Amino acid sequence: MAANDGNRAWRETAGPARKRAGRLRLLLRALLVLPLIAVLSLAGGFMIFVRTLDGYRHAGDPPRAQGIVALTGGSQRVADAIELLSRGFADRLLISGVNEHTTRSQIARLNPGQKDWLECCVDLDHRARNTIGNAIETRRWVADRGFEAIIVVTSNYHMPRTMLELDNAMPDVAKYPHAVSPTDMDVSRWWRDGSTFRLLGQEYLKFLMVWGRTQFENDPELSRLAEILSRRPHSHGGAEAASGEASGDVSGAE
Repeated sequence: MAANDGNRAWRETAGPARKRAGRLRLLLRALLVLPLIAVLSLAGGFMIFVRTLDGYRHAGDPPRAQGIVALTGGSQRVADAIELLSRGFADRLLISGVNEHTTRSQIARLNPGQKDWLECCVDLDHRARNTIGNAIETRRWVADRGFEAIIVVTSNYHMPRTMLELDNAMPDVAKYPHAVSPTDMDVSRWWRDGSTFRLLGQEYLKFLMVWGRTQFENDPELSRLAEILSRRPHSHGGAEAASGEASGDVSGAE
């Protein structure tokens, strides 16, 4: 009788202990598996991101639109945008994010033969400091001119994040990407060059952060989170910036 009582007591004690041990094992397995799933998901997303960039090479010319927006960060972006303008793909061009130390004449010297277009049909934005600032200033420009469709010119690696910001700022405006492929970067062979891999990796992480932010925010001008993440304001302030004729640097921030 005493032996039976002892066995019953042991079972009553050991049963919950085994359950707790089983739950602990499941928790430990989850702690090991979840990071692996996260890493695999990030890697898979990165591969899709890179394929998207490489696909821009075969996109061809964009449809005709009312305006073109070129985001600074490379002289080739501006050159390509002016060429699209001169070929009749749009009526007006905005160069967004021009730094305050470059004049319109300096931009013309970087683009020989395009001075007339720069004088007649190009607007310079000197206020945007980053990509969300580009989106804010582009929205103002589009609204002021009543445009319903624009062509977006920036580097291929920067295009996905740019389109996210612009779609968030102007969901009702049609946007056609025209990506510039840097001559010193082969996206399709990113694994062979450490600097290309770092650039694409950083841009992919920025893209994910923007995607997450835009799920909860629909007005970039009110985005305190974006300002905290970028550690600086979206745009320059003051009358000089608002004049549209202050000097700027074509290699603006992204």
